[in-house]
Amino acid sequence: MKTPFARTLLALLTTAALSTLAPAACAADKVSIMVGGYEKIIYLPAKLAESLGYFKAEGLEVELLNEGAGVDAENEMLAGAVQGVVGFYDHCVDLQTKGKYVESVVQFSHAPGEVELVSTKHPQVKSMADLRGQNLGVTGLGSSTNFLSQYLMVKAGVPLGDFTSVPVGAGTTFIAAMQQDKIQAGMTTEPTISRLLKTGEARVLVDMRTLESTKQALGGTYPAASLYMSTDWVEKNRDAAQKLANAFVKTLRFINTHSAAEIADKMPKDFYVGDKDGYIKALADGKGMFTADGVMPAGGPETVLAVLSAFSKNVKGKTVDLSKTYTSEFVKKAASAK
Repeated sequence: MKTPFARTLLALLTTAALSTLAPAACAADKVSIMVGGYEKIIYLPAKLAESLGYFKAEGLEVELLNEGAGVDAENEMLAGAVQGVVGFYDHCVDLQTKGKYVESVVQFSHAPGEVELVSTKHPQVKSMADLRGQNLGVTGLGSSTNFLSQYLMVKAGVPLGDFTSVPVGAGTTFIAAMQQDKIQAGMTTEPTISRLLKTGEARVLVDMRTLESTKQALGGTYPAASLYMSTDWVEKNRDAAQKLANAFVKTLRFINTHSAAEIADKMPKDFYVGDKDGYIKALADGKGMFTADGVMPAGGPETVLAVLSAFSKNVKGKTVDLSKTYTSEFVKKAASAK
């Protein structure tokens, strides 16, 4: 028989235990997402969703973390440091060949938004084949810029050992590497592209900012920027995954129904890098790469697999179940709830 003291002590301990459990009950609604450079226009939906208040409207507490290279963001997710990554879908295909199952939950774009720039110090370079023996800038080794650079070189008849991929990040570090001739060409995104074109320090060799130019360069629709997450996490946190899809589908709808200037006004001012007009122009030229609804474009996964299989020892000859590299379930439900 419990004494009054024992009952009081038990009540206090129970209250304390419940209070410590309370934050855990809400943990599903707190999500950390690593972005492979959130100032890049290709990953604009992440910061825009935050700015528009769409995460909070869904009852989500989303922490956006910045990592300059997509491959490093991927590693953070695999290590369990974050729950999701805003990065290129091709990592979902590549990782499956290594026994790791991740999936695109929201497909932001159907074109890479990337450009292979060549330094104007090298006017002799007229094609990717002319870059044999040169240093090519990429955000990071194992990054999507590295994947695409390797594919374009192999497609041009240049074996992997006949050029060097140099990790130089994006923005200021990429520009400095080209100015110092540490790289003769490189794969990058907006606003870095426009900054180098404006100063005349680089010119476009291969453009993958639009759907049509992407099909010409890569042979088909190439789904790129996405929110991808561990399949295991998605299955265990379906409610949170749905809320994320709701927020991002609303964001993609905003992009497709507003002007570049209206979108730019919602972004942090330091993203303009001192040139708001240039940022708006780059966004206006490239916002057609974004999907309207977050749905994986038909035929896109097959193009990605074909591109990776052309040069990657990890992927070549491997069986990949593409149906497990993405899901459109959550975005379709989000669209039907509008």
